[in-house]
Amino acid sequence: MPKPAFDWALVPSFLAVLEAGSLLGAAKRLGMHQPTLSRHVAELEAQLGLPLFERTGRGVTPTAAALGIAEAARAMDDGAGLLTRALARQQQTTQGTVRLSTSMVAATWLLPRALAEFQAQEPGIAIELVASNALSNLLRREADIAVRMVRPAQSSLIARKLGDVPIVAAAHRSYLAQHGTPKTPGDLAQHRLIGQDQEDAILRGFAQMGLPATREHFALRTDDQVAYGQLVAQGAGIGFVARYAMRQWPGVEVVLPGLPIPPLPCWLAVHREIRGNRVVRRVYDFLAEALPSALAA
Repeated sequence: MPKPAFDWALVPSFLAVLEAGSLLGAAKRLGMHQPTLSRHVAELEAQLGLPLFERTGRGVTPTAAALGIAEAARAMDDGAGLLTRALARQQQTTQGTVRLSTSMVAATWLLPRALAEFQAQEPGIAIELVASNALSNLLRREADIAVRMVRPAQSSLIARKLGDVPIVAAAHRSYLAQHGTPKTPGDLAQHRLIGQDQEDAILRGFAQMGLPATREHFALRTDDQVAYGQLVAQGAGIGFVARYAMRQWPGVEVVLPGLPIPPLPCWLAVHREIRGNRVVRRVYDFLAEALPSALAA
């Protein structure tokens, strides 16, 4: 008759009896009934074909066979603990890919620091960052999550406002040292201004502040937002930028801090039906927590 397969689950009971010196003490340590523990020891002895303990009046005494297998049993128990913890970590690990769409400015100056922190926390999640000013990425399913300066109006999207993005007039101190610092909004007309080429957001901002301006008021014009910021950072003139971007440009200072430039709202958007996806939700929740403080910096 073949011997039954070795039952590894009996090893913890054996070690508990060995360390406690009694069936009662081992049962208390393991939180099980003494008859159950006694049966475990008897089954292990039957499988090994050797007695492991001698019963005494006050407890049990390990036999030479028990002492001979004690070290291997402890190594086995330690290994089982390592395996259990590794499995638990594996179950807790989130893995997958999330496609994130945002403007070129946010992709360049706002998100990199946050995404670096996220990767340190979640190395199993890959991020595909789409830098585009087109608002249609999320609607056409070209992205899972979007960070935008316009609130999505579609009912299929869930949008959460992260905060307002302060927009400021700014210039490098080298430009100000050469051309002076404007004291009033009217002084801007005497300075080299950086504006947009085909877009009119800055012109509309001037109009809202009661400062009439035309495209020709701007000595430098570009619709590339990254190039725009670099022009300011290199001292080409006075421009209008998101305040959070200035921490990347040493030497750039706010001018006319009281200028009433309307801020831009920042929204985090996700498709309603994929919000419950574990990987997407992890990225969404992280950005919802990390970005408001970055916007206000």
